[in-house]
Amino acid sequence: MPRINLLPWREAQRNERKLAFLVSLGGAAVAALITTFGAYLFFGSLIDSQETRNASLKDAIGQLDRQIEKINSLEEQKNKFVSRMQVIEKLQRARPEIVHLFDELTRTIPDGTYLTGIKQTGPRLKIDGVAQSSTRVSAFMRNIDSSQFLRKPELDIVETKPNQPLGSSFTLYADQVVTASDDDEKAAKKGRMRFGSAGGSP
Repeated sequence: MPRINLLPWREAQRNERKLAFLVSLGGAAVAALITTFGAYLFFGSLIDSQETRNASLKDAIGQLDRQIEKINSLEEQKNKFVSRMQVIEKLQRARPEIVHLFDELTRTIPDGTYLTGIKQTGPRLKIDGVAQSSTRVSAFMRNIDSSQFLRKPELDIVETKPNQPLGSSFTLYADQVVTASDDDEKAAKKGRMRFGSAGGSP
């Protein structure tokens, strides 16, 4: 019976399998490299896109911040202007009150009484003067109490000085009555509201 040597065939088959394994391993490595490089490019593009969006958002936020600062500046300017308008309106309404006040003082001062000083803090008046007697001071206070533009007279001091031959010096306080009409106040408020609606924030 003849003998067949199968060793060379098996060795060739083994070599072929080894080569196929190495080829498949190399292919897998190349595929892995390609996949990794593709993933790197994909995620890199995502990161670049996100960074671009972040930069756009930062620019938009910066523009909004500048607009908010501008709005706040305009609001501050508007509030200052409204405050000035209120002061001017108050002074305009108070102009006739000053005239009434001095006219009323001349009416309420009794004979034998002289004023030496008047100081006003808000509606509060401090009146310094000289009277021939305390009776004159009492009459002055009664006149103030019945006045249309003065009220709440309060006597602070009455004293007689040796070197003052005219009489007793006195100091009393009184309140000025605000006579601005309700129509004037409503008109002023209406004007302020009209300005506020016209000059409101954009």
